[in-house]
Amino acid sequence: MTSINQIKRELRQKGDPLRVEHSKRFFKTGKGQYGEGDVFLGLRVPEMREIAKKYKDLPLQSIKVLLNSKIHEERLIALLILVYKFAKENERRNDIYAFYIKNLKWVNNWDLVDLSAPKIVGEYLLNKNRKVLYKLAKSKNLWERRIAIVATFAFIKNNDLVDTIKIGQLLLDDKHDLIHKAVGWALREVGKKDLKVLEHFLDKHADVMPRTALRYSIERFPEKVRKSYLNNAR
Repeated sequence: MTSINQIKRELRQKGDPLRVEHSKRFFKTGKGQYGEGDVFLGLRVPEMREIAKKYKDLPLQSIKVLLNSKIHEERLIALLILVYKFAKENERRNDIYAFYIKNLKWVNNWDLVDLSAPKIVGEYLLNKNRKVLYKLAKSKNLWERRIAIVATFAFIKNNDLVDTIKIGQLLLDDKHDLIHKAVGWALREVGKKDLKVLEHFLDKHADVMPRTALRYSIERFPEKVRKSYLNNAR
């Protein structure tokens, strides 16, 4: 427990009360909002990366203690340590992935998802069956659905675009803006790799896409083309 206590102490020493208030607003912690009740210490991500690197050899049992915390930064530190361990400990990737999937309920805000899912779930599934992502895409849990699409960034980096397109299509009717943003973001990255694939998707779905998803996906298009798509959107 010494390392855990050291990590908690370092987090509190670096915490900024002024940033706490900013974080509470930024991550929507008010009643009825997606981050309701989340607790912050007020650290920046670069500061947490430094701490995570320092404790990257922390065992999974100790990581679980941090991940199960009510404090946002402690959960993020746990996930960043997992990311570093996954990259470093090839022989333990099965265990790290299984641990991540077993503890998904603690990956419960968009930054926690975005900083961990591609590096762990996506990287692990590069050469494996990806049916778990389709299950997550149909989940009632907002963060599991976001994991499903964000994890595919690892595939996009490797010019593997099929699952991003399929999962993006599954999520077109999602009601949450955080999913619309993630889908649009992923589609934009697909377009960087193969513009024709993105254009084909848009030709089929642009008129029914959530406007946020569409805006993100066409960010790199010429203004005239962007306006054309937006004028025909719902």
